[in-house]
Amino acid sequence: MVEELLTAAAGTAVAATAYLFAAARVVKQYERGVVLRLGRLHGTARPPGFTLVVPGVDRMRKVNLQIVTMPIPAQEGITRDNVTVRVDAVVYFKVVDAPAAVINVEDYRFAVSQMAQTSLRSIIGKSDLDDLLSNREKLNQGLELMIDSPAIGWGVQIDRVEIKDVSLPDTMKRSMARQAEADRERRARVINADAELQASKKLAEAAQEMSETPSALQLRLLQTIVAVAAEKNSTLVLPFPVELLRFLERAQQPQPAPDHPAAARPEPGGPRPEPDGPRPGT
Repeated sequence: MVEELLTAAAGTAVAATAYLFAAARVVKQYERGVVLRLGRLHGTARPPGFTLVVPGVDRMRKVNLQIVTMPIPAQEGITRDNVTVRVDAVVYFKVVDAPAAVINVEDYRFAVSQMAQTSLRSIIGKSDLDDLLSNREKLNQGLELMIDSPAIGWGVQIDRVEIKDVSLPDTMKRSMARQAEADRERRARVINADAELQASKKLAEAAQEMSETPSALQLRLLQTIVAVAAEKNSTLVLPFPVELLRFLERAQQPQPAPDHPAAARPEPGGPRPEPDGPRPGT
């Protein structure tokens, strides 16, 4: 009798241990367990830790709640200004509702990937090339909204979307390089012209000040001589006044000859020449 009781107790213990091993589940901290009992959702998601299910009746699926980093394959499209580009991006998302991620969509990762590719092509067609190159933050926000709208029903939350690279054709790169070079040359010319204008204004003010004080011009001449001599040159260049050149030019002009008609002309009020022949009355 005792042996039978011991045998029954041992059998019960073995059966209980086997049942416990079959029913025991461990859910990790970053996971949630979704239990399907006879194909139907049973209760809420199981929290992290040790939990039990009914063997053969319940089936539990573990859903990872960590942020998933998924690269979006490069998509080729035509922008709104008719430029062919190739854009790739990366999307960060996580599951916030484990039962919805299991029940509402077959594979939420594949669904998010396809939605991201479709949205990226749509963003390329709606944007200009300048926006893709310089206004990426706004495009990232628009891309995030386009992916997040359907993903809410899948129990997935889009954390962030980033455009990584924009590939352009070689011809477009050369055109942009020429445009940038022309723009830099234009800005350089404008800056140079502005500098010339400011310099001319300052020179005009300096000339006005020197005209009021003639000795200032002589001091400026001496300063120029000192500056040139400091370079240890064998040639010394001195400025020559233009007024002196004009004076020398007038001095070199030929004087009128004595037999010139202008010289034989009598002076006003002077003696007149006497006419030839006898005077009347003699």
